[in-house]
Amino acid sequence: MSKTKGGQGRTQRLDKVLSHIGFGSRSELRKLAKQGLITVNGVVVKDSGAHVDPYADKIEVAGEAVHYREHIYLMMNKPPGVLSATEDKRDRTVLDLLEERYAVFEPFPVGRLDKDTVGLLLLTNDGKLAHELLSPRKHVPKTYEAVVEGDVGPEDVAAFAEGVELDDGYVTQPAQLVILGRERGKQVISRISLTITEGKFHQVKRMFQAVGKKVVFLKRVSMGNLALDESLPEGACRELTEAELTLLGAEI
Repeated sequence: MSKTKGGQGRTQRLDKVLSHIGFGSRSELRKLAKQGLITVNGVVVKDSGAHVDPYADKIEVAGEAVHYREHIYLMMNKPPGVLSATEDKRDRTVLDLLEERYAVFEPFPVGRLDKDTVGLLLLTNDGKLAHELLSPRKHVPKTYEAVVEGDVGPEDVAAFAEGVELDDGYVTQPAQLVILGRERGKQVISRISLTITEGKFHQVKRMFQAVGKKVVFLKRVSMGNLALDESLPEGACRELTEAELTLLGAEI
């Protein structure tokens, strides 16, 4: 076992390392160690409190190799009707949709999507990255596609480019509005794309309210340089690739 710093991180207690990635509680790991089921570099370790370097040492539990990582980064295609929260007494949250192998890392959503909004949601336990993405000073762009009741026209594009005044008097930062198409029937329905660089409460819906229109469907398709994987079904999630992590600026 490593006695000094090595690999990508410092030495840590063996039970802490294993519990962090879902191999059991500390009491369960203590029992496994006493049963001789944990080895480090081929040597049986019966003290679950022993210190190891999770990146440099070869750790096995009951013959299963341990692949340690401190952080997890997940892309979810958020479905409607689910809260972007870690817990709620009445409604399901995005964490309720996670497989146990992901849930053990205790990730949290980076920012929020409204209950009825779908699309790209990043979940991670990397607080530093979350702060970088959410910091108002960073102006990380977020792009949405929406269906809007009303005829969205050039005057709305110009208004959004200047910034519109919301119902509480706040004037938004300039936003890029693109009209994707219109359907004309009893009521005109517009399909649009909107890129904003801030994250006020219900911002997209309130921006359209400010110009007399109503959002009836909203989907986030990108955050920063990270785009939603359109092959990901609603409610499903997957780990980000190294290329996607690089786009986000995560340290890997």
